[in-house]
Amino acid sequence: MFSIEELNQEVAALKERNRRVEADKAWETSLTRKVAILVITYFIVFAFFLAAGVPRPFVNAVVPTLAFALSTATLPYLKKYWLKGRL
Repeated sequence: MFSIEELNQEVAALKERNRRVEADKAWETSLTRKVAILVITYFIVFAFFLAAGVPRPFVNAVVPTLAFALSTATLPYLKKYWLKGRL
């Protein structure tokens, strides 16, 4: 049988875990994360285009970056639709 103290420790551990999970979830959906990913994506594509000799890499790197942004922006709607069909 568990003592009250052991149960209190278990509850405290669960609350701490839930706090971490909620913080991770907030980060995953944050605007800061999305902007950081877009900026990093842009500079990686820009560097690749520059190394590959693509004309106007500064401008042309915008297209794949925007495509990536669009794909991530529409996925929550697709997920919601998919979940409705699964449940």
